[in-house]
Amino acid sequence: MRLHELRPPEGARKAAKRKGRGMASGLGKTSGRGQKGQKARSGSGIRPGFEGGQMPYFQRLPKRGFTNIHKKRWNIVNLSDLNNFEEGTVVTPDLLLEAGLLKSQRDPLKVLGDGELDRKLEVRAHRFSKQALAKIEAAGGKAEVI
Repeated sequence: MRLHELRPPEGARKAAKRKGRGMASGLGKTSGRGQKGQKARSGSGIRPGFEGGQMPYFQRLPKRGFTNIHKKRWNIVNLSDLNNFEEGTVVTPDLLLEAGLLKSQRDPLKVLGDGELDRKLEVRAHRFSKQALAKIEAAGGKAEVI
């Protein structure tokens, strides 16, 4: 079999509807739009969610709360995740991104104290929890705020 011999399986391809090509085609004259009305006109149509003038569902629902657009988001890393690195490594946000522990560096990094740290590391992050600070220093490492 060659590339020029490839064909889609029988029934996989369907011919397009050829509208407005005469009465014999079954889609002539009004081209499947019916008689008159808003949906028969060119360039018109109703928006999604329109209910014929009745108060739309999304407007009938009560609105509660708000989204704070100034909310600070953080990249979170737990101490147990840092055990993947060799002893004496300088752990930075760049290194964590390479290791796949961060998705992006858009948000600042915070290290939390979940889990145990069993090696001496120098960790550089934007913020540390008190528990994380204590555990890093107890393991003989160093925590530096960047």
